[in-house]
Amino acid sequence: MQMESISNSMFSYVLISFLLIRSCNGTDRISQNQTMADGETLVSSGGTFVLGFFKPPSSTNRYLGIWYNRSPETIVWVANKVSPLTDSDGVLTIHGDGNLVLLNGTKRIIWSSNSSSADAPMNLVAELLDSGNLVLKRQDGFKAESYVWQSFDFTTDTLLPGMKEGKNLQTGQTWYLTSWKNQNDPSPGEFSYKLDTIGLPQFVLRKGSEKKFRTGPWNGERFSGSPVRSSSFIAPIFVYNDTEIYYTYEMTDSSVLSRVTLDESGVIEHYMMNKGSSDWILIYRLPYDMCEEYGKCGPNGICRINSNPICQCLDGFVPKSKGDWDVLIWSGGCKRRTPLDCKSGDGFIKLKNVKLPDLLDFRLSQSMTTRECERECLKDCSCIAFTDSNITNGGSGCLMWFRDLIDIQEYDDKYSEQDIYLRMPKSELDAIENQNKKRALLILVIPTVFGGILVLCFVLCCMIRRRKEKRGMAVVD
Repeated sequence: MQMESISNSMFSYVLISFLLIRSCNGTDRISQNQTMADGETLVSSGGTFVLGFFKPPSSTNRYLGIWYNRSPETIVWVANKVSPLTDSDGVLTIHGDGNLVLLNGTKRIIWSSNSSSADAPMNLVAELLDSGNLVLKRQDGFKAESYVWQSFDFTTDTLLPGMKEGKNLQTGQTWYLTSWKNQNDPSPGEFSYKLDTIGLPQFVLRKGSEKKFRTGPWNGERFSGSPVRSSSFIAPIFVYNDTEIYYTYEMTDSSVLSRVTLDESGVIEHYMMNKGSSDWILIYRLPYDMCEEYGKCGPNGICRINSNPICQCLDGFVPKSKGDWDVLIWSGGCKRRTPLDCKSGDGFIKLKNVKLPDLLDFRLSQSMTTRECERECLKDCSCIAFTDSNITNGGSGCLMWFRDLIDIQEYDDKYSEQDIYLRMPKSELDAIENQNKKRALLILVIPTVFGGILVLCFVLCCMIRRRKEKRGMAVVD
């Protein structure tokens, strides 16, 4: 009887251990004595996200990834994007050294979190949060500070609410989006969307090293060329201090799902899904028109999407090659009609509502006033433009450009209150002043003449009417 009791106890212990180790469906976490095999999943506590193994539509490879419970085809994160599994024998577990690892059928590690913590390798748990963040943390830890590792630090092609895009200035860690190679291969593709932190921060979309689109630099309120407007559902957050520079956003309504993706063709799209729906709604797409293409109008050109043609030279500039511009080839850009002589008399004209030029050859001072910035620019013959580096509270700081101005876009939009001051020689300023006087004269003369014509017409009508009345009276008599 004693042996039978021991056997039953051992069987129960083995059965319970097997269930603990093998069964993951319906839970949001695995601990160090558990595994998650292909065919099993973790589901976040609120049921929003699922962690499991998947196969792209036209591929035989398998990957560990995270997707929406309501939209299983929408993958938001991939672990082994460069090391696919070739069969269904993959297993996720927490290794003895404290790393979250993915094993293939031969128990070889093909992906690791590389996060082992020497001070506390034990008592770890991997949990899928309802934000879509897969975290490795100490079992008794509830705060982000207790995370040993998190998937939000290793973004792929999707930005979720709470994810960062930017840079940790202390550790050098960067957060940015990278496209898939194609729809069947999540390994890194040609495109990246990254925060450049040289000078004033700005987001740049690149194909390899080639710039394709940029948002314009941060001006204290927004990115100067960002077409993205505020929404009642979205709360954008930009952190800019000595420790970190990053963008993130939160949803004001937790029932609305949101994602920003960078696809394999280099298009950035923001989608939302309403509660109870399984359909994604496109909110915006970048680049969204031809003027968004980087350097569309060449050096010293400006793109105006509502003009025909869309590319024009800045005031005081003419096409470098008129023949090219006549056939709508704008890449050569523009040159000054009259070179700067750097003598007294140079001044500035204001160019309103623009995306600021790219920060290629520039100087930045956060402490100057606008007037000081203008004087400083005039001191240097190679300074060709300036503006406030921060537009809040009436404007402050100094941003100056040297040599050519690249990638300027004008907006016909009340939200785009970003101006730049373009340096001109005295002869050009005089010509512009004369033009403005002529326009003012026309504005004054045209209404006056038109009003006079209206008065004359009124008098003539009155005279004709009186004559007709007199003739009518004569006939009666």
